[in-house]
Amino acid sequence: MRPVLRSSSSLSRIRWALRNQERHSSTFSSRSRKLLIGANQNEALVNTNTCNSTLFSRLSFSRGLSAEAVEAAVRLTVSSSADVNRTGPLVEYERRISDGELMTGDICQLGALKELQRLHDQLVESVDTCRLDRYNTSDKSSRSRWFWSRIMPQSTVSPVKGLYLYGGVGTGKTMLMDLFFDQLPCTWKKQRIHFHDFMLTVHSRLQKHKGLSDPLEVVAQEIAHDAILLCLDEFMVTDVADALILNRLFGHLFSNGIILVATSNRNPDKLYEGGLQRDLFLPFIASLKERNVVHEIGSAVDYRKLTSAEQGFYFIGTDLSTLLKQKFQELIGGNVVARPQVVEVVMGRKLQVSLGANGCAYFPFEELCDRPLGAADYFGLFKKFHTLALEGVPVFGLHNRTAAYRFVTLVDVMYENRARLLCTAEATPQELLEKIVTISDAKSMSPRTSSRSRKNDVSELCVDNELGFAKDRTISRLTEMNSKEYLEQHAITHNL
Repeated sequence: MRPVLRSSSSLSRIRWALRNQERHSSTFSSRSRKLLIGANQNEALVNTNTCNSTLFSRLSFSRGLSAEAVEAAVRLTVSSSADVNRTGPLVEYERRISDGELMTGDICQLGALKELQRLHDQLVESVDTCRLDRYNTSDKSSRSRWFWSRIMPQSTVSPVKGLYLYGGVGTGKTMLMDLFFDQLPCTWKKQRIHFHDFMLTVHSRLQKHKGLSDPLEVVAQEIAHDAILLCLDEFMVTDVADALILNRLFGHLFSNGIILVATSNRNPDKLYEGGLQRDLFLPFIASLKERNVVHEIGSAVDYRKLTSAEQGFYFIGTDLSTLLKQKFQELIGGNVVARPQVVEVVMGRKLQVSLGANGCAYFPFEELCDRPLGAADYFGLFKKFHTLALEGVPVFGLHNRTAAYRFVTLVDVMYENRARLLCTAEATPQELLEKIVTISDAKSMSPRTSSRSRKNDVSELCVDNELGFAKDRTISRLTEMNSKEYLEQHAITHNL
């Protein structure tokens, strides 16, 4: 267990250390600095000042912050104070604090913030070397270099390492990456995209270049031509087709100077765990770790669940079809008639919508999750609709594992598009996925005493590593999507 600062004597020793450090440091600034460590919209505030008593009173010892966490905050404060003209994530945090946009959160985000600032500073210093500025050279020379690179490929690995940020659900990974991305110049060759969407684009381009000797190489060159800094949200590998091409794809991307920033719920060593032909995937993990700093957000707090729940349209029970259709009609307008529609998705595919009107779509669960649909279909759906009414979400288990996979993907795509969900379900989000467990969870479960009860336990469980790992994320997102804050943001985003 880490030591916890509680006594006045411990506090006095740290204050003495800080005073001594200040006397011997020529770079310790007298300017007040504020650092925020946050997740989604519930952030942690560490307010620092040359007045040491103020610094430690703001660190809120009543919450039991560890000595290591306090020392880390002090070290970063001193280094940040040395250069008052720095730009990047820290400056934006300060602005949000001063504007009152941020709330108290989690000290565990401090390390992630430090890594993002490190990457920001290195990119600014290496902007020419990394070819980040799309207007630094003429369009003609840029097109010429791209053309000749397709004929005679040359390796131009970036001197700057990227960042692979992983941790539990709701700990602020996406928010941190988005803030980092937004602080970089708009003239840079950068792209922020969900991993699902990214892989759909890759497969679409592969189809376009079908017949070439190495279409992956051409696809990588096209991606690098558009974006040198690639930010991928929710990096996860569940599809064998994706797993088998990632090593070669990213080998070409890194050779073309791509710098990766990725968020994930999984440690790199756990990606595609238990997947088919995983031995062919392992070289990609080694490459990923070689080209990126791997950092874990160690927080155990899911800030999505701190929102005001039960403000949305999640109805539990059976025979609620009439209620759901009534709510759906209220959203589209009392006099509007919803009709069947067709939505075009990638590679010429089309999706039949049961009912649709005014940006709202209505589906029975079976039509979206019991049919052979995937992320491409769902992304296509939410390019046209901002609200989904889903009727009859069941409890998931061994008998409907495939539908559970599709439901998890559907929720991910909805969350990425900040879509609104109305649904009727047999149980709460937690109970819907209660029977989905990982292998380690299944081994740790204590079987009941009788052999008959033990047999029932096993038959009810769906032991699936990828699905079991994804369920916490799904529960977390369903909870947030049902909150007042999420629905208010949805209304602002879509001008409702």
